[in-house]
This record gives sequence, structure tokens and C-alpha cells, in this order.
Amino acid sequence: MTESCAARLFVAADLRENGAVAVTDEQAHYLHHVLRLGPGDRIALFNGRDGECEARIEALTKKGARIVVGRQRHRQSREPDLWLLFAPIKRQRIDILVEKATELGVAALHPVFTQHTTVDRVNIDRLRAHAIEAAEQTERLTVPTVHAPVALVDALAAWPNHRRLILCAERRQAMPIVDALQGLEPAAAHAVLIGPEGGFADAELDGLVKLPFVTPVSLGPRVLRTDTAAVAALACWQAVLGDWRAGWTSSDAIPA
Repeated sequence: MTESCAARLFVAADLRENGAVAVTDEQAHYLHHVLRLGPGDRIALFNGRDGECEARIEALTKKGARIVVGRQRHRQSREPDLWLLFAPIKRQRIDILVEKATELGVAALHPVFTQHTTVDRVNIDRLRAHAIEAAEQTERLTVPTVHAPVALVDALAAWPNHRRLILCAERRQAMPIVDALQGLEPAAAHAVLIGPEGGFADAELDGLVKLPFVTPVSLGPRVLRTDTAAVAALACWQAVLGDWRAGWTSSDAIPA
């Protein structure tokens, strides 16, 4: 039976039994001042490569911490190979979008600038911090990669041929998302594209629907905000093609 741990942290270091791991100053502060932990307390560590391991705090002071790795609690396993491309939105909502996308199992987050995108700067470091915190809380064994923003046209120009792009196409005739997803291959690489608050430009949609790797889908009769649309589309994908469906195993996932 796996014992509960007082905290769960993402670290960059390798996790080897009896090895010492350094944590950041912020993590040491969190353990010491927020959780009020001390020597002897147990926490869980993960790094996206070595599963999740139990660890013990040997020393914890204002200047830092010494953490010793114990036994492995959960083995590393593959996760669905799903990207999210989204037009940047205002700070509070983009933070929520990244948090929820992480909770929903996205492997990579790609901000893309479209013609109607009104936000012109993205704090990638802050978004990565939100992704790490969400992964720690969600008990997933990885943290999604957060990429620097690029123009949508540049993202499409470099698009990998094997990855299907699911276009959430508002105000266009498109198959309902669940029906469209049921016609796609589960054990394939996919990405979801969400437009800006003002929607895609007509020229963008015209170009997107002509691309051979794009599947346009509808999210229903209501106009959804960007963060809401992302959550809705990702939840549908996980239910139909991802690890929410019965019988899904890590062998269904393929490397990016």
C-alpha cells in the first residue's frame, strides 16, 4: 500500500534511490514556511522521466533543503500525444487555460499569433510555472512543454506531416467535435487549435480548411471564449481518443 506524502514536487534532477536531490529556493520556502514540514517528513518527487519516487527531508532551513530519494512509487508511463495551439489571451485567462490544459493531459502548449490576436506578449516563464504547479496537483508524471509563441502561419509552415490538427472552427459548417473525433485514429499524434477572442479571420479559416492535415470541428451553437473552448475541446478529445476512454493503455500513446 502506497503511503501518502505531505507534498509533491517536480524536480529537474534524476531520481535514484538513496541519491540526494536539490530543490529550488522557492520549493524549500514552500516546504518550510507554507507546509511547515521538517526533517523526517516524506514528500513525493517526479521529473517526467523516472516515474514518481518517495523522498525524505533530511534537512530544511531558510537557506535550502536536503532531500534524499527513496523507493519508486509509480513507474513512468507514456501519456497521450496531444498538443494545444491557442491564441494568447489576457493574463488571468491564459493562466487558467494553461492550468486546465495541464490537468487535461496536454503534452505541449503552443501559443500562436493570429490576425485577430490582441495580446502581443506572452510570459513563458510564468506559464511554465503554472504548468508545473498544475502537474504537481494533478498527479501526472510529466509537465507539458511550453513553447515560445510564433505566428500561426509559421507554425503551419513547419507542421509535422504525421500530426492531425483539429481546428475548432467557429461560424463555419463543421462536423460536431465528437462525431469528427470518432473518425480519427486513436493511436496517432493530434493537436487542437483554438482561435482568439475575436475569432479567426476568414482568410485564415479558408486556408486552414484546405490543408490536408486539418480536421475542422464544431463546439456547438454557442460562441465560447478561448479558455472555455480549449477545455471543452480537450475534454472531448480525451473522452473519445485519449486516456479517459475504456481500455486505454500507455501503448496507445506514441512519441512526439
